[in-house]
Amino acid sequence: MSVYETLRHFADSWFLLVMFLLFLTFCLWPFRPGAKDHNQAAANSIFEGQDDGE
Repeated sequence: MSVYETLRHFADSWFLLVMFLLFLTFCLWPFRPGAKDHNQAAANSIFEGQDDGE
């Protein structure tokens, strides 16, 4: 068995599973219980430093 076949088998099986788990983790990360303050800070960060005279 060549190195190419070994790496291809790994990429087709385990690496696909790892990539799916990473994708799922990144999609669910903002919804974890302690993330509310971080999410609100990120959402309002674009308004910091603006002085529109209001």
